[in-house]
Amino acid sequence: MDSTLVPRSVLLFVVAALFEIGGAWLVWQGLREHRGWLWVGFGVIALGLYGVVATLQPDANFGRILAAYGGVFVAGSIAWGMVADGYRPDRWDVVGALICLGGMAVIMYGPRGEA
Repeated sequence: MDSTLVPRSVLLFVVAALFEIGGAWLVWQGLREHRGWLWVGFGVIALGLYGVVATLQPDANFGRILAAYGGVFVAGSIAWGMVADGYRPDRWDVVGALICLGGMAVIMYGPRGEA
């Protein structure tokens, strides 16, 4: 991948994470916390926007994008829980999230076409 596209790609992963994790959180709040169907509806919209943002990644390989996004999702979910719900991760949560982000970087930005 052209190194000038990496910052754009990282930004798109962050925006996608906000939409997907935020959308899932809204659905959770609407159903599990009994905040109502309006919350669920906004969550569904956010989840749809996540799908749109994912298509804007410069890499054209769906499987690669979704696999790499998995690492962003893991770390982003822990961060969202900290901010939105007061979740305090332990060291293993942090280590696991860092491993996932490292895997994401290898999948997404590793050199291609080399043995």
